[in-house]
Amino acid sequence: MMKRRDLLLRSLQCAAGSAAFTALSGKLQLANAATLQRPKSRMLAGGDYRALVCIYLYGGNDAFNMVVPTGSGYAQYATARADLAIPEGELLPLSPVVPPTGGGSFGTHPGMPELQSLFNSQRAAIVANTGPLLYPITKAEYTNGTVPVPAQLFSHSDQTVLWQTPQAETQNRRGWGGRLADLFYSTNVNQQLSMNISVSGENVFQSGETIVPYFVSTQGAEAIHFVEDVPWLAERRAAFLALRDGTYAHPLQREYVRRMTRAMDNQAMITSALDGAPPLATAFPDTYLGRQLRMVARLLSARSSLQMTRQIFFVAAGGYDTHDAQLGDHADHLAELSGAISAFYNATVELGLDQQVTSFTASEFGRTLSINGDGTDHGWGSHHLVVGGAVNGGRIYGTPPDLTIDGPDDAGWGQIIPTQSVDQYAATLSTWYGLSDSDRDMVFPNLSRFSSPNLGFMA
Repeated sequence: MMKRRDLLLRSLQCAAGSAAFTALSGKLQLANAATLQRPKSRMLAGGDYRALVCIYLYGGNDAFNMVVPTGSGYAQYATARADLAIPEGELLPLSPVVPPTGGGSFGTHPGMPELQSLFNSQRAAIVANTGPLLYPITKAEYTNGTVPVPAQLFSHSDQTVLWQTPQAETQNRRGWGGRLADLFYSTNVNQQLSMNISVSGENVFQSGETIVPYFVSTQGAEAIHFVEDVPWLAERRAAFLALRDGTYAHPLQREYVRRMTRAMDNQAMITSALDGAPPLATAFPDTYLGRQLRMVARLLSARSSLQMTRQIFFVAAGGYDTHDAQLGDHADHLAELSGAISAFYNATVELGLDQQVTSFTASEFGRTLSINGDGTDHGWGSHHLVVGGAVNGGRIYGTPPDLTIDGPDDAGWGQIIPTQSVDQYAATLSTWYGLSDSDRDMVFPNLSRFSSPNLGFMA
């Protein structure tokens, strides 16, 4: 028989590991978003639905082997990459509708035929040489130390935070997805369920001033396992509910009850909505990323019953820290990414949401041009993918870098200096999402330092 003390302890541990208790230390006073004093509502024309889907590639994706120069530019790449160079004849040619800045031709990794198809059908764009920046910077400025750069540039943890968080807010750990949610959550009829849903656990990106993400698994909303509503747990559940529904004087006890009740209600709500949604006809690859994006598609199909107008989703894949065995491992990861992102786009078409849902990649940094034998080390700038019906696709945005070792874009050790900032990339997505010019600096305080607040890849 489980003791009362043990039941409370285990339930508290379960809640603390769920989205109901995300960032508890800084947000305990934010007991229920529906009862908070809300920020000024950003009303949406016609109540149109829109969703952003962040696909985070943990470890630092080597985008210089994902999008590769061909033709006259291939020799420069092959010299830098040596034994890690993809043979030119194996690259899948890209057909941009306008030549990229600086000219040249490009192909994608041979394991990404789905990406090639999305790009050539103008449903995907490549955003070139993007990374964390405080100011625009040249190689001379970097070498001489005359322009500030983000702290701990080549650290996984620091750069993950810098990718997911506006630069001035890193100490507060409020992500730009969370800050968007702070502005837009009051436009959703459903004020109980967070508009930010993660299928890959904790992340800074979705954490705001008042909004925290709600976590689901690839199977759906997770019940509190030791008090699930099943016959063999009936007595334990009854005891737990009696404790939960009691009257408590201490504010921490009352807060716990509110949080636990909300977590259980959200689980029941999402489960019911998913059960009531029609099954998806689109086939997804049986990969970790494929299963995550399939769950996002299922949640999209339940958006009406969940009464959502704006949502932000987070999925992720690991293994991109390719210090060794890169040719084989990276090929597997890129194939997983290509297949999953294509299936997800096809699902949005099936749901009639391809114009209203945009997915995009993020990763803490690119890899070095130089190799360490059979892998690469931590870099800086990188290429990223944006996919959706509202994307001005079939284009490469920004200037692809010079891939010469010790060349004009090499900060040293083959680490490429970004020419576009994460803030510009994120602000372009956020503008499409509905962020107004008047609110832009609130979310992206460093954006005014860059010449173009909108990179143009969204319609």
